[in-house]
Amino acid sequence: MSKLLIVESPHKSKTIGAFLGNDYKILASEGHIMDLATSGKFGLGVDVEHNFEASYIPIKGKKKLIANLKKEALKADYVYLATDPDREGEAISWHLKNALEIPEDHYERITFNEITKDVVLDSLKHPRKIDDPLVKSQETRRILDRIIGFRLSKLMQSKTGGKSAGRVQSVALKLIVDREREILNFVPEEYWTITADFKDFTATLEKYKNKKIEIKGEREADDILNALSKAFKISAVEQKEAKRNSKPIFKTTTMQQMASNRLNFPSSKTMRIAQKLYEGVETKEGSIGLITYMRTDSERVSKEFVSETKSFIEKKYGKEYVGSVKVSKKTENIQDAHEGIRPTSIYRTPESLKAYLSNDEYKLYELIYDRALASIMSAATLLNTNVILENNNYFFKATGSVLQFDGYLKVYRPFEDQKDTILPDFSSYHSDVIVSDEIHKEQHFTKPNPRYTESSLIKEMESLGIGRPSTYAPTIQTLKDRDYVKIEEKKFFPTEIGIEITDKLQEFFSHIVNVEYTANMESRLDEIALDHLDHVKVLKEFYQTFEPMVEDAFQKMEKKEAEKTGENCPECGSPLVIRRGKFGEFVACSNYPNCKYIKKEEQKKVEIMPCPKCEGTVIEKKTKRGKIFYGCNRYPKCDFASWDKPILKKCPSCGGTLVEKKSGIACLNCDYKGS
Repeated sequence: MSKLLIVESPHKSKTIGAFLGNDYKILASEGHIMDLATSGKFGLGVDVEHNFEASYIPIKGKKKLIANLKKEALKADYVYLATDPDREGEAISWHLKNALEIPEDHYERITFNEITKDVVLDSLKHPRKIDDPLVKSQETRRILDRIIGFRLSKLMQSKTGGKSAGRVQSVALKLIVDREREILNFVPEEYWTITADFKDFTATLEKYKNKKIEIKGEREADDILNALSKAFKISAVEQKEAKRNSKPIFKTTTMQQMASNRLNFPSSKTMRIAQKLYEGVETKEGSIGLITYMRTDSERVSKEFVSETKSFIEKKYGKEYVGSVKVSKKTENIQDAHEGIRPTSIYRTPESLKAYLSNDEYKLYELIYDRALASIMSAATLLNTNVILENNNYFFKATGSVLQFDGYLKVYRPFEDQKDTILPDFSSYHSDVIVSDEIHKEQHFTKPNPRYTESSLIKEMESLGIGRPSTYAPTIQTLKDRDYVKIEEKKFFPTEIGIEITDKLQEFFSHIVNVEYTANMESRLDEIALDHLDHVKVLKEFYQTFEPMVEDAFQKMEKKEAEKTGENCPECGSPLVIRRGKFGEFVACSNYPNCKYIKKEEQKKVEIMPCPKCEGTVIEKKTKRGKIFYGCNRYPKCDFASWDKPILKKCPSCGGTLVEKKSGIACLNCDYKGS
């Protein structure tokens, strides 16, 4: 019996192939194979007048792949659809079933949260059919994003200098713009602190006659200093043992945040590396998935992993280090019943895999591994000490903590900020009076909430219920690509065009482009996934509100006047202006469409090296679409050209031309590859 198993990634197919052997033919869809067409009303690919029926077409470049998959599906006795275990993966399986014309009794849907032999084999024992409500939820999300994206982007392009707008993207941008305005409008308030320095510690003024004290000005601070002596009475010493628990294993957002804070990885890079670790890495065991599925809202951990890890902890660290699973307070927005992100085996330590991983892969794997290990370890025990010192009815406080048992910090301390503050043993003092070395004042000013970093923006979006694990990284990347934000010292600053887009959207779409509406829509998508809500009803209610707003905005929104260059059109004499198109800015006549003059961009000649084919020079060039390539300045007499940057060094194998690729150095003439 011939069996065909279809996954999304070619790399994943290689890993699974090693487990299943010759009984299965494993092929990859290479991601999505179908997308909404751009036909019909407004080019939406959706019949908004007939229950939002969607029209799908093959993604560009995928027709040959689809034909091959269809051919193999017809030859096979049975087809297993094994795309990713989330709504998007469910939708891809649905498209595969339809595009490949697989009969209902000829296929099964299987999912696995990790790509290891036991888990993949077990998934084949528990097949099911495609989950239609999950597909409807994902399709509804895609239709919503298409309608909002197409209609608002067209509006922004015609009325502003912006390139696009979107359901989640525009709300995320609004958060950044609102925070910037909050900072600009913030009025700092002055306050002062008074600190007493002793030989082994410092204490800060907190109360006067048991009432919390706030010092607003320097004169008030000086009055207090004048009322103090250098002799302090030890009023109270409080010691209390406290437990510090470890954190749960990673979900997508917490992994992205920690990788940003600790490894300085953008969220897009984190997800790219995590995808590789999930799909499989060549090790001495063969190709094997090292972590569980990396797009998840869950912090659940399998019983098998908990049992294996507890045994590992006891053997390596001792029984006293074995703890229980940590799970934070669940939110209402958990999408799927996946596990959190963890290593597929606790025995695959980072050190044992270091030789098989790149430096960045190792760093992220170590972070995921240590977090999962620590989450099942016992709490750390600290002795917290508070000392109250009295001076003329002014009460100062010193706080310290001493680690008594490290617990989970045995492995996770490098990723924790908190450090011990050791106070002296006050019980050994011969007197209850101690003398300070110095008492000093310090001026401060209140500060506004800080600008968002990538980490804090993801955390905020998650807490507000905007988007899902798979959307955070691409949403942030879009804001960067559209030049709606710039990043300085890891912080987001909205650009002029980003602020303009936000203001225009708020002027006409404040009822839809806001946190509450976007979060509520996510909840409604969850209800569709659970088959508790009709997707057509959701789309109708949305469209009946949204489309009149768009039509009103097209009529009433003022169009931004194009910026003049100071030059006149050589063809009609009208002013030349800067316009924005699909491939960036260009200079054109303001009298368009009566005059269609476009100024040709004068490319600066960036010389790279002597041409390897003639006596000319290789220079940096641009295509009509703005893509950079390298070619000879004597073109068309010399046709040398390369997408990759040539270098002066000759190929050691054939003497040909070497170029710089992302993967390293390669030869244009032979198969040589170097580093």
